[in-house]
Amino acid sequence: MSFHVVDVRDDQEPNHRIRPDIPGAARIWNYWLGGKDNYKADWEAGDAALQLFDMATVAKQSRQFLIRVVRFLAGEAGIRQFLDVGTGLPTMQNTHEIAQSIAPESRIVYVDNDPIVLAHARALLTNTSPDGVTTYIDADYHHPELIISGAREVLDFEKPIAVLFMGVLGHARSFDAAREVVAHIMDAVPPGSYLAVNDSNDLNPDFVTLCENYKSTGAVPYIPQPIEQIRSYFEGMEMVEPGVVSITEWRPDPTDIGSVVPLPETTGAVARKP
Repeated sequence: MSFHVVDVRDDQEPNHRIRPDIPGAARIWNYWLGGKDNYKADWEAGDAALQLFDMATVAKQSRQFLIRVVRFLAGEAGIRQFLDVGTGLPTMQNTHEIAQSIAPESRIVYVDNDPIVLAHARALLTNTSPDGVTTYIDADYHHPELIISGAREVLDFEKPIAVLFMGVLGHARSFDAAREVVAHIMDAVPPGSYLAVNDSNDLNPDFVTLCENYKSTGAVPYIPQPIEQIRSYFEGMEMVEPGVVSITEWRPDPTDIGSVVPLPETTGAVARKP
Protein backbone atom coordinates (compact mmCIF):
# COMPACT_ATOMS: atom_id res chain seq x y z
CA MET A 1 0.00 0.00 0.00
CA SER A 2 1.38 3.40 -0.93
CA PHE A 3 2.23 6.47 1.12
CA HIS A 4 -0.31 9.27 1.28
CA VAL A 5 -0.89 12.53 3.14
CA VAL A 6 -3.89 13.17 5.34
CA ASP A 7 -4.70 16.86 4.81
CA VAL A 8 -5.92 18.54 7.99
CA ARG A 9 -4.67 22.05 7.15
CA ASP A 10 -6.38 24.73 5.12
CA ASP A 11 -3.49 27.16 4.68
CA GLN A 12 -0.91 27.54 1.93
CA GLU A 13 1.09 24.82 0.23
CA PRO A 14 4.09 23.55 2.27
CA ASN A 15 6.76 24.85 -0.10
CA HIS A 16 5.43 28.39 0.42
CA ARG A 17 5.71 27.99 4.19
CA ILE A 18 9.43 27.06 4.18
CA ARG A 19 11.62 29.78 5.72
CA PRO A 20 15.30 29.02 4.94
CA ASP A 21 16.33 32.24 6.74
CA ILE A 22 15.02 30.99 10.11
CA PRO A 23 16.52 27.87 11.75
CA GLY A 24 14.18 24.89 11.88
CA ALA A 25 14.38 22.23 14.58
CA ALA A 26 13.93 19.33 12.14
CA ARG A 27 16.57 20.71 9.76
CA ILE A 28 19.08 21.36 12.55
CA TRP A 29 18.54 17.82 13.85
CA ASN A 30 19.12 16.59 10.30
CA TYR A 31 22.35 18.59 10.16
CA TRP A 32 23.60 17.08 13.44
CA LEU A 33 22.84 13.61 12.06
CA GLY A 34 24.94 14.31 8.98
CA GLY A 35 22.03 14.89 6.61
CA LYS A 36 21.86 17.37 3.73
CA ASP A 37 18.32 18.68 4.12
CA ASN A 38 19.22 21.97 5.77
CA TYR A 39 20.15 25.59 5.09
CA LYS A 40 22.79 28.09 6.13
CA ALA A 41 20.65 29.33 9.04
CA ASP A 42 20.44 25.74 10.30
CA TRP A 43 24.22 25.21 10.02
CA GLU A 44 24.91 28.39 11.94
CA ALA A 45 22.45 27.55 14.71
CA GLY A 46 23.67 23.95 14.80
CA ASP A 47 27.33 24.97 15.02
CA ALA A 48 26.58 27.54 17.73
CA ALA A 49 24.89 24.82 19.76
CA LEU A 50 27.85 22.48 19.32
CA GLN A 51 30.10 25.09 20.94
CA LEU A 52 28.09 24.70 24.13
CA PHE A 53 27.08 21.05 24.04
CA ASP A 54 27.62 17.88 22.02
CA MET A 55 24.24 17.90 20.33
CA ALA A 56 25.47 15.62 17.54
CA THR A 57 25.80 12.80 20.08
CA VAL A 58 22.38 13.64 21.54
CA ALA A 59 20.84 13.45 18.06
CA LYS A 60 22.46 10.10 17.28
CA GLN A 61 21.60 8.57 20.65
CA SER A 62 18.03 9.83 20.37
CA ARG A 63 17.74 7.96 17.08
CA GLN A 64 19.19 4.84 18.70
CA PHE A 65 16.63 5.16 21.49
CA LEU A 66 13.84 5.34 18.90
CA ILE A 67 15.18 2.23 17.18
CA ARG A 68 15.26 0.24 20.44
CA VAL A 69 11.79 1.46 21.46
CA VAL A 70 10.16 0.55 18.14
CA ARG A 71 11.88 -2.85 18.12
CA PHE A 72 10.46 -3.51 21.58
CA LEU A 73 6.98 -2.31 20.63
CA ALA A 74 6.77 -4.24 17.34
CA GLY A 75 8.51 -7.29 18.77
CA GLU A 76 8.01 -8.05 22.45
CA ALA A 77 4.88 -5.89 22.85
CA GLY A 78 3.29 -7.03 19.58
CA ILE A 79 2.13 -3.57 18.49
CA ARG A 80 1.11 -3.17 14.85
CA GLN A 81 -0.01 0.48 14.84
CA PHE A 82 2.19 3.51 15.45
CA LEU A 83 1.40 7.23 15.81
CA ASP A 84 4.72 9.12 15.61
CA VAL A 85 4.05 12.73 16.63
CA GLY A 86 6.72 15.23 15.61
CA THR A 87 8.56 12.86 13.33
CA GLY A 88 11.15 15.28 11.93
CA LEU A 89 13.03 14.77 8.69
CA PRO A 90 13.48 11.22 7.38
CA THR A 91 16.94 9.94 8.30
CA MET A 92 18.36 6.55 9.23
CA GLN A 93 15.96 3.78 10.30
CA ASN A 94 12.66 5.58 10.55
CA THR A 95 9.75 4.21 12.60
CA HIS A 96 8.03 2.53 9.64
CA GLU A 97 11.25 0.87 8.48
CA ILE A 98 11.92 -0.63 11.90
CA ALA A 99 8.35 -1.70 12.58
CA GLN A 100 7.70 -3.15 9.12
CA SER A 101 10.99 -5.06 9.18
CA ILE A 102 9.60 -6.93 12.22
CA ALA A 103 5.89 -6.95 11.33
CA PRO A 104 5.32 -6.16 7.63
CA GLU A 105 1.64 -5.42 8.21
CA SER A 106 2.41 -2.51 10.57
CA ARG A 107 0.58 0.77 10.03
CA ILE A 108 2.44 4.00 10.77
CA VAL A 109 1.05 7.51 10.94
CA TYR A 110 3.61 10.32 11.07
CA VAL A 111 2.69 13.80 12.30
CA ASP A 112 4.60 17.05 11.82
CA ASN A 113 3.86 20.65 10.86
CA ASP A 114 7.24 21.55 9.37
CA PRO A 115 6.67 22.15 5.64
CA ILE A 116 10.06 20.80 4.62
CA VAL A 117 9.32 17.59 6.54
CA LEU A 118 6.14 17.20 4.51
CA ALA A 119 7.95 17.81 1.22
CA HIS A 120 10.54 15.14 2.02
CA ALA A 121 8.04 12.75 3.55
CA ARG A 122 6.17 12.51 0.27
CA ALA A 123 9.33 11.24 -1.38
CA LEU A 124 11.06 9.27 1.35
CA LEU A 125 8.59 7.92 3.91
CA THR A 126 7.36 5.05 1.76
CA ASN A 127 6.38 1.56 2.82
CA THR A 128 9.06 -1.07 3.17
CA SER A 129 6.34 -3.71 2.97
CA PRO A 130 3.41 -4.06 0.52
CA ASP A 131 1.29 -5.24 3.46
CA GLY A 132 1.77 -2.14 5.60
CA VAL A 133 0.64 1.48 5.49
CA THR A 134 2.66 4.67 5.94
CA THR A 135 0.80 7.97 6.25
CA TYR A 136 1.75 11.55 7.04
CA ILE A 137 -0.51 14.08 8.79
CA ASP A 138 0.41 17.74 8.31
CA ALA A 139 -0.64 19.13 11.69
CA ASP A 140 0.53 21.02 14.77
CA TYR A 141 0.41 18.76 17.83
CA HIS A 142 -1.23 21.57 19.79
CA HIS A 143 -4.37 20.44 17.95
CA PRO A 144 -4.56 16.78 19.03
CA GLU A 145 -8.18 16.46 17.90
CA LEU A 146 -7.04 16.99 14.29
CA ILE A 147 -4.32 14.37 14.72
CA ILE A 148 -6.76 11.85 16.15
CA SER A 149 -9.27 12.54 13.36
CA GLY A 150 -6.62 12.08 10.68
CA ALA A 151 -5.16 8.99 12.32
CA ARG A 152 -8.57 7.32 12.43
CA GLU A 153 -8.48 7.18 8.63
CA VAL A 154 -5.62 4.68 8.85
CA LEU A 155 -5.43 3.27 12.39
CA ASP A 156 -8.01 1.10 14.14
CA PHE A 157 -8.73 2.79 17.47
CA GLU A 158 -10.25 -0.42 18.77
CA LYS A 159 -6.77 -2.02 18.77
CA PRO A 160 -3.59 -0.96 20.65
CA ILE A 161 -1.58 1.92 19.25
CA ALA A 162 1.95 3.02 20.14
CA VAL A 163 2.13 6.81 20.52
CA LEU A 164 5.62 8.30 20.14
CA PHE A 165 6.79 11.78 21.16
CA MET A 166 10.51 11.82 20.37
CA GLY A 167 12.29 15.01 21.40
CA VAL A 168 9.36 17.30 20.61
CA LEU A 169 7.38 18.07 23.78
CA GLY A 170 9.90 20.75 24.75
CA HIS A 171 8.49 22.75 21.82
CA ALA A 172 5.06 22.95 23.49
CA ARG A 173 3.71 26.36 24.46
CA SER A 174 3.99 25.41 28.14
CA PHE A 175 4.47 22.41 30.39
CA ASP A 176 0.71 22.30 30.97
CA ALA A 177 0.09 22.37 27.21
CA ALA A 178 2.46 19.45 26.71
CA ARG A 179 0.67 17.39 29.37
CA GLU A 180 -2.71 18.23 27.84
CA VAL A 181 -1.58 17.13 24.37
CA VAL A 182 -0.26 13.79 25.66
CA ALA A 183 -3.32 13.18 27.82
CA HIS A 184 -5.73 14.03 24.98
CA ILE A 185 -4.15 11.55 22.59
CA MET A 186 -3.67 8.82 25.19
CA ASP A 187 -7.32 9.19 26.25
CA ALA A 188 -8.31 8.44 22.64
CA VAL A 189 -6.31 5.23 22.22
CA PRO A 190 -7.56 1.94 23.71
CA PRO A 191 -6.20 -0.06 26.67
CA GLY A 192 -3.08 -1.98 25.74
CA SER A 193 -1.67 1.02 23.88
CA TYR A 194 1.79 2.38 24.67
CA LEU A 195 3.32 5.82 25.18
CA ALA A 196 7.00 6.47 24.43
CA VAL A 197 8.64 9.82 25.24
CA ASN A 198 12.16 11.16 24.82
CA ASP A 199 12.98 14.75 25.78
CA SER A 200 15.81 16.80 27.17
CA ASN A 201 15.76 17.76 30.83
CA ASP A 202 16.98 20.88 32.63
CA LEU A 203 19.80 19.37 34.70
CA ASN A 204 22.70 20.82 32.68
CA PRO A 205 23.07 24.66 32.78
CA ASP A 206 25.03 24.60 29.51
CA PHE A 207 22.17 22.87 27.75
CA VAL A 208 19.66 25.33 29.20
CA THR A 209 21.81 28.20 27.91
CA LEU A 210 21.95 26.53 24.49
CA CYS A 211 18.15 26.48 24.37
CA GLU A 212 17.92 30.13 25.43
CA ASN A 213 20.32 31.09 22.64
CA TYR A 214 18.32 29.01 20.16
CA LYS A 215 15.16 30.93 21.07
CA SER A 216 16.89 34.21 20.16
CA THR A 217 17.32 33.04 16.53
CA GLY A 218 13.58 33.35 15.91
CA ALA A 219 13.06 29.61 15.74
CA VAL A 220 10.31 27.83 17.68
CA PRO A 221 11.68 27.70 21.26
CA TYR A 222 12.65 24.45 22.94
CA ILE A 223 12.28 24.40 26.72
CA PRO A 224 14.18 21.69 28.65
CA GLN A 225 11.80 19.97 31.05
CA PRO A 226 12.24 18.94 34.67
CA ILE A 227 12.39 15.17 34.92
CA GLU A 228 9.23 15.19 37.04
CA GLN A 229 7.43 16.89 34.15
CA ILE A 230 8.51 14.09 31.83
CA ARG A 231 7.49 11.53 34.44
CA SER A 232 4.04 13.13 34.68
CA TYR A 233 3.19 12.14 31.10
CA PHE A 234 2.97 8.53 32.29
CA GLU A 235 0.64 9.01 35.26
CA GLY A 236 -1.75 6.09 35.63
CA MET A 237 0.21 3.92 33.20
CA GLU A 238 2.25 0.75 33.65
CA MET A 239 5.93 1.57 33.22
CA VAL A 240 8.12 -0.67 31.09
CA GLU A 241 11.41 -1.47 32.78
CA PRO A 242 13.74 0.29 33.47
CA GLY A 243 11.28 3.18 33.84
CA VAL A 244 12.13 6.87 33.45
CA VAL A 245 15.87 7.00 32.76
CA SER A 246 18.49 8.57 30.53
CA ILE A 247 17.86 7.40 26.97
CA THR A 248 21.23 5.64 26.85
CA GLU A 249 20.16 3.56 29.88
CA TRP A 250 16.88 2.40 28.37
CA ARG A 251 17.41 -1.23 27.33
CA PRO A 252 20.81 -0.65 25.68
CA ASP A 253 21.98 -3.22 23.16
CA PRO A 254 24.39 -5.66 24.85
CA THR A 255 27.11 -4.74 22.33
CA ASP A 256 26.78 -1.06 23.31
CA ILE A 257 27.05 -1.50 27.07
CA GLY A 258 30.22 0.19 28.29
CA SER A 259 30.86 1.99 25.00
CA VAL A 260 28.07 4.60 24.93
CA VAL A 261 28.74 7.96 26.56
CA PRO A 262 26.10 8.62 29.25
CA LEU A 263 23.62 11.41 28.49
CA PRO A 264 22.07 12.55 31.79
CA GLU A 265 20.58 15.55 29.93
CA THR A 266 18.14 13.30 28.06
CA THR A 267 15.24 11.39 29.60
CA GLY A 268 13.09 8.69 28.07
CA ALA A 269 10.53 6.05 29.01
CA VAL A 270 7.87 3.70 27.68
CA ALA A 271 4.63 2.79 29.43
CA ARG A 272 1.47 0.76 28.72
CA LYS A 273 -2.06 2.09 29.11
CA PRO A 274 -3.92 -0.39 31.35
